[in-house]
Parts: sequence; structure tokens; C-alpha cells
Amino acid sequence: MTMRRVLVIDDDAAMRDSLAFLLDVKGFCVATYETASGFLGDAASGPVDCIVSDIRMPGMSGLELVRKLKADRVDCPVILITGHGDVTLAVEAMKAGAIDFIEKPFEDEVLLRAINSALEARPTKPADDTAKLQAEARLADLSSRERDVLQGLLAGKINKVIAHDLGISPRTVEVYRANVMAKTNVRSMSELMRIAIAAGL
Repeated sequence: MTMRRVLVIDDDAAMRDSLAFLLDVKGFCVATYETASGFLGDAASGPVDCIVSDIRMPGMSGLELVRKLKADRVDCPVILITGHGDVTLAVEAMKAGAIDFIEKPFEDEVLLRAINSALEARPTKPADDTAKLQAEARLADLSSRERDVLQGLLAGKINKVIAHDLGISPRTVEVYRANVMAKTNVRSMSELMRIAIAAGL
């Protein structure tokens, strides 16, 4: 079986080294770059199976990278890693075509699961209509209040702001948020965002 090639783009050298080590140990062929433009400027980089990129970097951001790859019709899944406070950007990037986002700090398994599902999803992409219908079905049981909270999360708002907008307490927002995760049967915020975006919210 050929080794799958994963690129890591992050301006933090320690993060870059640690991710490269993890992926190398797990049998991936890894290349690292300090910046998105460094990767784009490396014409000899060869085919890539998956890109793991930080969202905030000097020069071109992870979001701009996703848009650039899409504009150039480069069909390569991009997973964004993001510090707290970047969720709005991450949601925007997923709407632009990123396949996943993971909030730092994260467990190794979370990243490996995201990479494996990105690689598995590549050959057999469901038709857009099918994905939309499946996503809508998973959101069908949400109450109107739960949908309001989900819309707030999609807009990248924190619980306190959603609570203020809806005239409820932050604790109530947490309860609605937990209900939304349970009803849609998702394990992470990024999975929930993917479903909401696929459903056209």
C-alpha cells in the first residue's frame, strides 16, 4: 500500500515538529512548511493527499489557502487547526471548502481520525443533493430554539452573546447546545458545523 502524503503548514516550529513526528510514526509521508505561500511556491512538492494547516499565520492565512486551492481547482482535503477565538474563521473556511477544523489543544487521536476520514471521503463523494438531504434529516428534530442557538454557533458567537441575543441565560444556551449535539449525534463542534453547512443553514 502506498504511503499517503500529508502536509503540515504551521508557523509554530514546535507544533510543526510534533505533528510531523506523530504522522510519521503513524505511517504517513510528511512534509512541513512554515507558511502557506512557502507550500504554494514549492512547485516540486508533488501530489498531496491531505493538508493540515493552522488558520492564523503570517502572510496567507489558512482561510485564504482554502480559497486559493479551490480557485485553482486543487482537489485536496484541508483540515484547519485553530486557537480559541478562531471558530468564526474556521466556520467561514468550512463554507469555503475546508473539510474540518480542530480547536487547539487537541488529542492526537482527534487529528488522526479527521485525517483518516478526509482520506476515506475522497474517492466516493456523495452527490450534493444526497449530502444536503442527509444533513437536513439530522437537523429535523431540533426545536426552533435549538435552531436559533445553532445559527448563533454558525455565526461564530460565544454562548454569552447568543444568550444576550435570545434573551436567555448562558447556562440555558449550554443546555440547548448539548441538546443539539445529542440530537444530531455528533462528537465535535466541527462535525456539527459540517452538517449545518451541508444543510444550507
